[in-house]
Amino acid sequence: MSDLIESALVSVHREAGAKFAPFGGWNMPVEYSGVLAEHKAVRESVGIFDVSHLGTFLVEGEDAAAYINTRLTNDLNRISPGQAQYTLLLNQTGGVVDDMIIYLLSESAVMVIPNAANSDEVIRRLRDNAPAHLTWTDRHTQEAIIAVQGPNSASVLDATGLPSDIGYMSFVRTELASQGQVVSLSVCRTGYTGEHGYEIVVPAQSAVTVWESLFRNGAQYGVVPCGLGARDTLRTEMGYPLHGHDLSPTISPVEARVSWAVGWKKEHFDGDEAVRAQRKAGATRTLLGIRACGRGIPRPGMQVFDNSGRLLGEVTSGTFSPTEKVGIGLALMTPAPNPAKLRTDPGTPTTPVLPTTPTADPPSAGESSADTAPIVPPDNPPGVAVGDHVLVEMRGRNEEFEVVSPPFVPPRVND
Repeated sequence: MSDLIESALVSVHREAGAKFAPFGGWNMPVEYSGVLAEHKAVRESVGIFDVSHLGTFLVEGEDAAAYINTRLTNDLNRISPGQAQYTLLLNQTGGVVDDMIIYLLSESAVMVIPNAANSDEVIRRLRDNAPAHLTWTDRHTQEAIIAVQGPNSASVLDATGLPSDIGYMSFVRTELASQGQVVSLSVCRTGYTGEHGYEIVVPAQSAVTVWESLFRNGAQYGVVPCGLGARDTLRTEMGYPLHGHDLSPTISPVEARVSWAVGWKKEHFDGDEAVRAQRKAGATRTLLGIRACGRGIPRPGMQVFDNSGRLLGEVTSGTFSPTEKVGIGLALMTPAPNPAKLRTDPGTPTTPVLPTTPTADPPSAGESSADTAPIVPPDNPPGVAVGDHVLVEMRGRNEEFEVVSPPFVPPRVND
């Protein structure tokens, strides 16, 4: 435990009775009152999360945005300063090194929010072959990130004195006067829950002040602290991918159905040749949703079969849905040829991280496993389409699931 990084908010979490667990190298709160209660609060009123484990770094200098745009999949030319964008960094085989949010500050400055465990690797890769005049500032432990999520999130920000009238995937720089302090921070209309929400990026030394102000002013709206356990059930209901599970160095954006986060008209980005070829040929496996027909709850690593017992793929994420009160999950499976009912992509995500199990020999000195791990499809079983029924093997028994296209509950990010 001593090797884990602790959030600047650890003292308030302990006072609130949080249960902790390691996450991406950090000691983070997993739950307070319980995952089900916290999940319900976000869907029905408002919850506040500490997501300071997410990385934060700045890239500054002439044409910084243009350089970053040559490396990441999405096209920064689609947005303007003051807006954010979900994007990916790929390896040479088209696998996802990490997914992240880019905040476009100006043509000469971007803020990058990668996943906790991948932050150092993302910085290392992007700095490789970067113009010498660009400056790189890693603020992973100098910034805290507080997520305010749920139908009442705007009311909480209004009562706290923070701006709430911000377009989805946009952000503003502002100040909060509280307890004798004036804190400079960023308020972003982003989140990972599928609800109307915000993420506040604040200097770590002022995080407690902002956290306590949100709770003090938000009490009238039923605000509760929420841990990463509820964050995971919320994102799974939306079908949002989690790196290390539904995205990884061995899973491409085409397979994970996040092709909408790829600027296909761009001249170049890392891994573009591999994913362009895969897009043209068609993916041999696809991330789809599964919904239990009975009482089964899918878990990552469980195998998925057809009714004849032939392997289709495996579960990458799975949980009990507190909203739908049924087992749900995401599974990487072989698709039926040209399935008419298969939607191109699920909804728009935003991020955490768990390590992935290598599927290749260990890398040689100086190589990253993200470079060497191949994308290996399963053997050639029959494929599935939305509406089909499959079997998930659970501790020696088979449970029936319906194949669906996420999200499992309607998103309300624009409400």
